[in-house]
Amino acid sequence: MKQPGLDGRHRDQNGQIRQKNGTTQVGTLREQYGEGFAEGRRSDMHLKTLLEREGASSLSQLLKKGS
Repeated sequence: MKQPGLDGRHRDQNGQIRQKNGTTQVGTLREQYGEGFAEGRRSDMHLKTLLEREGASSLSQLLKKGS
Protein backbone atom coordinates (compact mmCIF):
# COMPACT_ATOMS: atom_id res chain seq x y z
CA MET A 1 0.00 0.00 0.00
CA LYS A 2 1.32 3.42 -0.93
CA GLN A 3 1.76 5.89 1.89
CA PRO A 4 0.88 9.55 1.36
CA GLY A 5 3.72 12.04 1.42
CA LEU A 6 3.99 15.56 2.71
CA ASP A 7 0.79 17.62 2.31
CA GLY A 8 -1.04 14.61 0.87
CA ARG A 9 1.35 14.30 -2.08
CA HIS A 10 2.64 10.91 -3.05
CA ARG A 11 6.21 9.73 -3.26
CA ASP A 12 7.87 8.84 -6.56
CA GLN A 13 9.41 5.41 -7.10
CA ASN A 14 12.74 6.65 -5.73
CA GLY A 15 11.10 7.95 -2.53
CA GLN A 16 11.15 11.66 -3.35
CA ILE A 17 8.00 13.64 -2.76
CA ARG A 18 6.41 14.71 -6.03
CA GLN A 19 6.48 18.46 -6.65
CA LYS A 20 3.41 20.46 -7.61
CA ASN A 21 3.00 20.59 -11.36
CA GLY A 22 3.39 23.98 -13.05
CA THR A 23 -0.04 23.56 -14.61
CA THR A 24 -1.74 23.33 -11.21
CA GLN A 25 -4.30 26.12 -10.98
CA VAL A 26 -4.36 28.75 -8.24
CA GLY A 27 -7.93 27.70 -7.36
CA THR A 28 -6.71 24.20 -6.57
CA LEU A 29 -3.92 25.57 -4.41
CA ARG A 30 -6.42 27.74 -2.52
CA GLU A 31 -8.22 24.57 -1.44
CA GLN A 32 -5.04 23.52 0.33
CA TYR A 33 -3.52 26.85 1.43
CA GLY A 34 -6.65 28.90 2.06
CA GLU A 35 -8.62 31.58 0.24
CA GLY A 36 -5.92 34.17 0.93
CA PHE A 37 -3.41 32.33 -1.27
CA ALA A 38 -2.46 34.49 -4.29
CA GLU A 39 -5.08 37.04 -3.37
CA GLY A 40 -6.11 39.17 -6.32
CA ARG A 41 -5.07 36.52 -8.84
CA ARG A 42 -7.50 34.58 -11.02
CA SER A 43 -8.31 31.06 -9.85
CA ASP A 44 -7.58 29.64 -13.32
CA MET A 45 -4.02 31.04 -13.39
CA HIS A 46 -1.37 28.33 -13.57
CA LEU A 47 1.24 27.95 -10.85
CA LYS A 48 4.12 28.45 -13.31
CA THR A 49 2.66 31.82 -14.39
CA LEU A 50 2.14 32.88 -10.78
CA LEU A 51 5.74 31.97 -9.90
CA GLU A 52 7.07 33.98 -12.87
CA ARG A 53 5.01 37.05 -11.97
CA GLU A 54 5.96 36.88 -8.29
CA GLY A 55 9.66 36.24 -8.98
CA ALA A 56 9.73 32.94 -7.10
CA SER A 57 11.37 29.72 -8.25
CA SER A 58 9.12 27.30 -6.34
CA LEU A 59 5.87 27.06 -4.44
CA SER A 60 7.82 26.75 -1.19
CA GLN A 61 9.69 29.96 -1.91
CA LEU A 62 6.44 31.73 -2.77
CA LEU A 63 4.83 30.58 0.48
CA LYS A 64 7.84 31.79 2.50
CA LYS A 65 7.82 35.10 0.64
CA GLY A 66 4.16 35.65 1.51
CA SER A 67 4.68 35.27 5.25
